[in-house]
Amino acid sequence: MNHYAAWKNALIVFFLFLSTLYALPNLYGSDLAIQITGTGDYIVEDSDLESISSTLKENNVDFKSIKINSNNILVRFNNSQSQLSSKTLLKSSLSRNYVVALNLAPSIPPWLGNLGGKAMSLGLDLRGGVHFLLEVDMEAVVSTSLDRYYNELRTALRKDKLYKKIRKEDNRLVVSFNSEDLKDKAKKVIKSDLPDLVIVEGSELELELGLEVSLSAQSAAKSSALKQNITTLRNRVNELGVAEPIIQQQGSERIVVQLPGVQDTARAKEILGAVATVEFRLVDEQNDVQTAIQSGKTPSGSKLYQFKDGRSLLLKTTVIATGENIVDASSSVDQDNQPQVSIVLDSSGGRTMLETTKEFVGYRMAVVFIENQVETIIEDGVAVKKRSKTQDIINAATIQGTFSNRFQITGLDSSREARNLALLLRAGSLSAPVEIIEERTIGPSLGADNIQKGFISVLVGFALVLVFMAWRYRVFGLVANVALTLNLITIVSILSMIQATLTLPGIAGIVLTVGMAVDANVLIFERIKEEMRSAKDIQKAISAGYEKALLTIADANITTLIASLVLFSFGTGAIKGFAVTLSIGIITSMFTAIIVSRAMINLIYGGKKDKELAI
Repeated sequence: MNHYAAWKNALIVFFLFLSTLYALPNLYGSDLAIQITGTGDYIVEDSDLESISSTLKENNVDFKSIKINSNNILVRFNNSQSQLSSKTLLKSSLSRNYVVALNLAPSIPPWLGNLGGKAMSLGLDLRGGVHFLLEVDMEAVVSTSLDRYYNELRTALRKDKLYKKIRKEDNRLVVSFNSEDLKDKAKKVIKSDLPDLVIVEGSELELELGLEVSLSAQSAAKSSALKQNITTLRNRVNELGVAEPIIQQQGSERIVVQLPGVQDTARAKEILGAVATVEFRLVDEQNDVQTAIQSGKTPSGSKLYQFKDGRSLLLKTTVIATGENIVDASSSVDQDNQPQVSIVLDSSGGRTMLETTKEFVGYRMAVVFIENQVETIIEDGVAVKKRSKTQDIINAATIQGTFSNRFQITGLDSSREARNLALLLRAGSLSAPVEIIEERTIGPSLGADNIQKGFISVLVGFALVLVFMAWRYRVFGLVANVALTLNLITIVSILSMIQATLTLPGIAGIVLTVGMAVDANVLIFERIKEEMRSAKDIQKAISAGYEKALLTIADANITTLIASLVLFSFGTGAIKGFAVTLSIGIITSMFTAIIVSRAMINLIYGGKKDKELAI
């Protein structure tokens, strides 16, 4: 009656063996390391490894090992001092073809690594680092979208001279006409050529037409802006040299950025939140800037800009090239030891630049730095977003000769400004302004302290349960304890195999699972006791105990699993970490409490005619 087929026992043993094997990497810990990765299409080679090794040895830096793996070189260290000094040294000695990042490298043996064994990933609260929650300015996205449709609408209606004037009014476009006939023709053109623009009900005055961007087009623009911002932020984080960052969408308007190992929050905020680009424009040499300032009127085709020191200059409204045309940018110093940024344009920008410099040799060309900012302030108890846009001239230099896609920007205030500008131009500009609405910094020592406290909490909870079960249920309690231990090993192995990120709430989920797992055994054992009191023999009591308790256990675990899946679907960050470990724990606890413990009870009591059970 109480026997498993040999193949079932073999399958259980095989599964538990695999679980133990893939949980092992977590016992070996991690080494402090530096990861050197090739940027773009650049692939690190053996010669790079030898060069890095020589540099470290020449500077008397003690390192544990160095090896090349895929497209990165991993250098392991015995202490944090060597790790940090090596990062500074390598960043200054290596070219821009490399990204140097701090990392933690698992110290698992090669044979286990070859089998695919990996340690669990640690969350920010256990590892230390910086957490940012960014909110994308969706009103700016809609406004930008409206500007684009403004230009498209002018182009569509200009062909047959259908409109008198087009103006922006709040979040709509208002078109004026000279006659009803032209207005009707314009409606047809808009419906056929610009289906994303809809006529606002009640906006049609006698010779005017109000248009808004459709909700579907607004939604598409917002989604696109969010995805573009995530891509740009990833590029910027890569430029910062952060290993294993987490950048993901949260809700419809927010982005979570987690940077393990980073402690310089000022630098991270400066780079992540910057919405900056540059424009190249010709200086208006025909008109006097002082006349424009005094009269308050700028000549047609020109616009008044200022340097950072307050000096003014008239620039042509025609843009030669923008930050979108830049494919590479690097900071350096010129012959006078002044900071500069070397620019490489794409084919389109290079072609326009070549044509401009050919025609306007001897004229001046200005570089305009444009930055959009958004911040939330409280006015009369209400949160209001304030947007600002700065447009400063970096420099205005005379075109000495023709050039196309390669040149330098000078006139920068400092090397730091040059580095930041080069980084932003390389990574690309954000498609919409972002605001940092949440910021947390967790130090490495606090992360280590969290790991220790989490481990102690699991250990204490686990030990108390083991003692109680052994005291209360004797042999059956020992069986439950073995099943509980195997359950914990199985949870760790699954988390390791799927490379789930373990956080403090995740550890709480594991502690909760320990209690829930033993609860199933308690239900089974109490049911067996009831069956024994009904004068049944031990074989029937064991069989009935497992069978009759199964439905109750399944119902309880399924309802909890549904709740944890809901938490995972709608939760964020820490809540998801809790939901993942809880979900895995529920499934594994049913396996160990019902199947594994039954297999062990069968081995101990199966086929025996004892009249009493040690329960």
